[in-house]
Amino acid sequence: MDLLRLFRKPILSLQQLPSGSFTVGRDGQVLVSTLASTVSPALLQDIAQAVLAAFRQAADAGVPLSELIVRYSAFKITARELRGGAIVFLAPHSTLMVSPLV
Repeated sequence: MDLLRLFRKPILSLQQLPSGSFTVGRDGQVLVSTLASTVSPALLQDIAQAVLAAFRQAADAGVPLSELIVRYSAFKITARELRGGAIVFLAPHSTLMVSPLV
């Protein structure tokens, strides 16, 4: 029996992509979140730092940037500037995407 356990494939658990929003202050601190508690705080901090850096760099360059949208194949991040801070929306894409006929 132990020999058969060597060849058994591990069962992979599927994790659901986070969905919700969170607000970030000027200093990068997450203030309020509607995300599940299973979402890593380190992940939220990384996203917050990247979003705030993008808004600051745009302001330094004199480019008016009020919204930032990042689309991955299965995930979408939308961030809006809020007087130095930001509100960030995380949303998984649906598995079936239908494009309108033009």
